[in-house]
Parts: sequence; C-alpha cells; structure tokens
Amino acid sequence: MRSATLPNPNRMTLLVLREAGQPAKQVQMSKPLIVAVPLIAILSISGLIVSLQLQSTQTISRLEDQLQSQNLRFEAIVSDKNAAIERLQNEVISLSSQSQSMMNRMERVAELEDQLQKFIEKYGESDAMRNLSALSLGEAELYHPDDPVGVGGEFIAVHENEIEQLAAQTRDQFQEMNAMLDEMEKNVPLTLKKAKQTQFSLSGTPSEWPTLSKRLTSNFGYRTDPFSGRASFHAGIDIGAKQGDPVYAAAAGEVLTAAQDNSHGKYIVIQHPGGLQSWYLHLSKVSVSEGDFIKKGQTIGKVGSTGRSTGPHLHFEIVKNGKTIDPLPYLQ
Repeated sequence: MRSATLPNPNRMTLLVLREAGQPAKQVQMSKPLIVAVPLIAILSISGLIVSLQLQSTQTISRLEDQLQSQNLRFEAIVSDKNAAIERLQNEVISLSSQSQSMMNRMERVAELEDQLQKFIEKYGESDAMRNLSALSLGEAELYHPDDPVGVGGEFIAVHENEIEQLAAQTRDQFQEMNAMLDEMEKNVPLTLKKAKQTQFSLSGTPSEWPTLSKRLTSNFGYRTDPFSGRASFHAGIDIGAKQGDPVYAAAAGEVLTAAQDNSHGKYIVIQHPGGLQSWYLHLSKVSVSEGDFIKKGQTIGKVGSTGRSTGPHLHFEIVKNGKTIDPLPYLQ
C-alpha cells in the first residue's frame, strides 16, 4: 500500500495556463523566493525613483544657478545699455541746444550777408564795387526741400560706441562752427563798413560832369581877366551853358556852404572825402541847404550869371586840402 505524499509548506505551486488546446503547466517555487522577487522589484523601483529625484534636484539646482548667472549678466548688459542710452540722450539734448543756437547765429549772419549783398547790388555799377563782391560770404548751391533726393548703399550696423564717437565728433564740429561764426559775425559788419566807406570814397570823388553842356569857355590856370584885362589866376573852369540849366553834384558829400556874395554870386560848396571840395559859382538858383547830404549826380541848383560874371555859365572848381587844383583830370 502506497503511502500518501504530504504537501511542502515552504513551496508554492504556480499554475501556468497556456494556449487553448494545450495542458496547463504546474511550476513549484519556494515561498520565500516568490515573496522576495516583488520585494526586490519594489526596492529597485524605489531606488530608481530616489536616484531620479536626486538627479532632478541637482539638475534643477544647476539650471537655477545658470539662470541666476544669466540674469545677472542680462541685468549688467541692460544697465550698460541704459547708461549708454542716457549718455546718448544727453548728447542729443546738448547737440539740439547747440543746433538751435547755431541756427539763430546763422540767421544773424545771413541778415548781415543780405545787407552786404544789397549794398553791393545797389552800388555794383563801378568796378571797385564789383570787386567788393569778393568780400561777401560767397555763393553756394543750397539744398531746397523740394529737390529730388537719391540715397542708397549697403546696410552696415552701427555699434553704440560708434554713435558716442559720432556725437563727440559732432560736438567738436559744432565748436569749430561756433568759432567760425564768431569770426564771421565780427568780419561781415567790418566788411560792410569798409564797403560803405569805399563806396562813399568812390562816389565822393568828383567825376560827374556838373552840367548838360561840356563847352569850356575858360580853363584852369593863368589868363587875362575879362573885366580888368590884366593877368590873373583862374581857380577853376568855366562851362558855357544856358540860363536855368540844371547843375549837378560832381560827387556825393555834405553841403558845406550855400550862400551868395558879390564875387561868387549864388554859390555852393560841397565837402567830399579825402579833403576834397567842389565849388559851384554864379548860379541863378540854389536848391540845397547847408548840412544836406548830396548824392553824386543830384541836382543842386541852376546855371546863372550872378556875381562877377559876363554871362550864363558855371564856374566849377575843386579844392584839395585848402588848395585849388585843376578839375579836368577828375571830370575826364
């Protein structure tokens, strides 16, 4: 009689179900092993999770450090940018103020130049006045806002340091322009003054024929006196003309005398630059007064025969520094 086999309490039977049509398979394993395998799996997974957590923490800490470092660099860059922008803004404000001041000064210089140009245009008939145009500020081709503008070229980025250098160069150029304007503001009025003095000197030189007639009846120098018949000195020239013909100022100047006496008759004396005087004698009418400023060619009286005269004519003479001289070299 076969004895019955008792089951082992330390072993467990695992029933493995296979595909349909195949018999189930029994596998016997020790109970401690079956308990240990899940435990080992759980411990392994827990260790892996802990390891991953540690790695994650380290990675996050490292990333945080990197971000903090980058933030500090960014803040430094932004701070430098802000400082550069502030400097540039201050430069722009300063240049804007200088630009406005420059525009005001340019307007003043332009006004002075305009006065000089008008003066030259007014008195530009003489060669000397035309030569004075060289003293002006010159003629330049100016840009007009309506003119077509053509621009182009390769794009090249500009660093902020270059902008700061450009601002510094512009400031230096403004200083140079200010110095130039200082010189121009001093020189243009002096040039205008010199031009006026030159014009006055030129127009104040007796060169205008004083009558319509150019017929000489008596020259400058020694002659026979028409009244006494004796030798005498004639201090001017006599120009035969019609009674009442206009008498013109030979040059610009100030009326020194407008009077009448027995010898000169009605007469006028005009003071000119350079110690010159022009005398107009035997007039029938005096049209100016003492102290009047006379322009060259202006009518100052009429031809007559007053005073010591034999008939209608103009006695014209020039006195230089108190001494009579021949008028013809001036008039011719």
